Amino acid sequence: MITASDVCKRYPEGREALRNVSFEITTGEMVFLTGHSGAGKSTLFRLLAAIERPTSGSIVINGQNLASLRRNAIPFLRRKLGLIFQDRKLLFDRNVLDNVLLPLAIVGHPAKDARRRAQAALARVGLPGRERTFPIALSGGEQQRLAIARAVVNRPAIILADEPTANLDSASAGDIFEIFRAFQQVGVTVLIATHDPLLLPNMRARVLLLERGDLSESEQRPVPDTSAP
Repeated sequence: MITASDVCKRYPEGREALRNVSFEITTGEMVFLTGHSGAGKSTLFRLLAAIERPTSGSIVINGQNLASLRRNAIPFLRRKLGLIFQDRKLLFDRNVLDNVLLPLAIVGHPAKDARRRAQAALARVGLPGRERTFPIALSGGEQQRLAIARAVVNRPAIILADEPTANLDSASAGDIFEIFRAFQQVGVTVLIATHDPLLLPNMRARVLLLERGDLSESEQRPVPDTSAP
């Protein structure tokens, strides 16, 4: 599903953000990417989303080598990815429904079915009945749910989330994690970049640790059942 081989990323000023990073993520797996601030998590996220290209090495997603992907093919790749950015990138001049409809409108999806799918995505993340609300009226946790709904409305096979619980309280962070786990349980591959200590202990997921651009991999850990009262 996702294979990175000896990936390096150097910026023009000489800073080496990633060095010889290699890993493989299989279909339907949940993996956490963690490390200190500045370790290279967001850089790797941008490479996986084809926002940037590696200096050397290769990243292959669903058989496509991103290093050799033509620029006009990148939008088609991203339609298969659910991208959740650290700053959410919500449109505050549009209501909740219009935010979720945007990816479908861009690809020319039929309006009636697009609306049905957008409403289903909002229900899936716990925002039913909020279609006409504007993002400014939502809490931080609700805004993150909205970002997730927009990311999954195209029914992607892979979700890439960059610091999805940043600035959320522990209860909201736990709720967001449960949403991701629900997607993973139906076969969606999920990669979450985070340094949130509340998410990492005792999880049934591999943890990839970045330290100053170098990657190490921890053992698989059990996930706690946070749904119990």
